[in-house]
Amino acid sequence: MRKHAAPAVQLYTPEQRRRRDESVWTIVQGVLAPLQFLVFLVSLVLVVRYLATGTGYQAATISIVAKTLILYTIMITGAIWEKVVFGKYLFAPAFFWEDVFSMLVISLHTAYLYALATGDFGHTAEMGIALAAYAAYVINAGQFLWKLRMARLQGEATS
Repeated sequence: MRKHAAPAVQLYTPEQRRRRDESVWTIVQGVLAPLQFLVFLVSLVLVVRYLATGTGYQAATISIVAKTLILYTIMITGAIWEKVVFGKYLFAPAFFWEDVFSMLVISLHTAYLYALATGDFGHTAEMGIALAAYAAYVINAGQFLWKLRMARLQGEATS
């Protein structure tokens, strides 16, 4: 007996796809996402260099703060994009789990800023928090890339 595959869940209704394609926030996200990834890569190298050699703490710190500020910016503009496209600032069904995991990413980046501001944890622990934040970010970026691929494939299928 042959089982049939369940029908794919559409990420966007035709109206949501139109709003997505017409929104300036889609362009903003398209610019910020690769910028954030580039800053992440540079920062990751600087953090690993500091942990391996004990040098370059200030450069690593500046890069982590820059990455965090870009993350906050992309999260705020992403929430606006989600409101424009789906009518909700966060946790729209199409991106629910990505948004849930984004909260972890934001929490870890914010924990880093707290550790940095208070100085209570030491430089090595700060960098450890940053690496945890970066690991979560990579997973979250993968979630969004997967959704982008699904949206492209679904767009091609409906064309």
